[in-house]
Order: sequence, then C-alpha cells, then structure tokens
Amino acid sequence: MCWKRLLPLIMVGQAEWFGGGVMSDLMADKMRCDDGYTRCLWACSDPLLQQYHDTEWGVPERNSRALWEKLMLDGFQAGLSWRLILARRDAFRAAFSGFVPERVAAYTQQDVERLVTDARIIRSRAKIEAVIGNARAYLAMQDKGEEFSDFVWGLAGGRSVAGDGSGTSTRSTLGDTLSAALKERGFRFVGPVIVHAWAQATGLINDHHASCFCRPVCEKQAALLNV
Repeated sequence: MCWKRLLPLIMVGQAEWFGGGVMSDLMADKMRCDDGYTRCLWACSDPLLQQYHDTEWGVPERNSRALWEKLMLDGFQAGLSWRLILARRDAFRAAFSGFVPERVAAYTQQDVERLVTDARIIRSRAKIEAVIGNARAYLAMQDKGEEFSDFVWGLAGGRSVAGDGSGTSTRSTLGDTLSAALKERGFRFVGPVIVHAWAQATGLINDHHASCFCRPVCEKQAALLNV
C-alpha cells in the first residue's frame, strides 16, 4: 500500500483519534516519533520498521498468495526478530521463487540443500522444509475448492477484528482458531503466537495501539475493502 495513497486517510484518522483524548501525556511522549506522528512503540526508532508499520502492518490483505507469503515469513521469524526477516525479505523472495506456491511445492531435496547453504536467508532446514510442505498444503486446499483467502477471512467472520489496542498482545482467540485450522490442513510452523503475529500484520486483527495514528486508518481501509 503506497504511503501517498494512505496519507489523506492518515491525516483524517489522526485528527479524529486525537480528538478523543484517549492517551496520557506520558504515553503520548513515548509514542510520538521524530516526525510528529504517534505510532506503536516498536515502530518509532527504526526507519525500516517505521515504513513497514505505516504502509503495510495491519492493512487488510485479501490476496491468497500474499497472505501465504506473509505466513511463511512469520514462520521464519520464530525465535528471531521481525526486523531481521524484513531486512531479508527480498532475498527470501528470490530464494523461494517469489513465494509462488505452485513453484515452491515442486521443490526437491536438491532445492532444500541449495537453500540451507544460502547465506542471504535463515538457513534452518526445518523451516525451509516447512515452507515446501506448506506450499503443498496450500495447493491441496485449492484442489478441494478451499481458496486460502476465503478460508482465512471466513474464520475471522469476513471482516477485520478489532484488537484491544494495548500493543502488547501475543495471542488471540482468532489466532488460536486459525492455528488449529491450519495444522489440521497440514501446515507447519503455524503455532498460535506465530499466527497471531501474522493476523496482526495482514489486518485480520487491527492491533495498532489505541493511540497509534494507523489504527483508524486501517479501520477505514477495512471499510473500503468491505472486509
């Protein structure tokens, strides 16, 4: 989502949200970044995280392939920082054929050996093999007439779920439900914490802090997409 496309909504959303007086002066000082915007705390100090927060995180994603890619990247994040994964995202895309499930599902043991020696990505054999297996699980769902996006958003009730606005949650009812459903379909590295983070990132859950200017922006995006 382009920053310039979001900017008109951002300005409206920030004015409306701040007008409610929902945050204390202390919290406002902590969350107010150098450019004057109030963001989730994790996004203030690092330019890469700030851009990701402002343009992607929490924006509802309805494309099946893009949803699957993000879930795979969140699986690689397990035990690591998202900053590390985000910095290597282009390298992951190059290594995994653009995260096109049809291509990844056809990978062989030779491809696994190639990937575990690729210093550009996270060289975890278990995670690499999980991505290949998850591509096959994705296609198996498709073969049964279960479109990935429809399946995911269907479990969310067809619309973005409002998070508690605390900025501290690591699990959710929706994340637990999605995790169990994905495991039933053969997915790996889809535990409740990983899936909750994925749901936050893809707008299934709008978990921007209550005082973050992006929370009402993502609400407006969800409304425009009829999510």
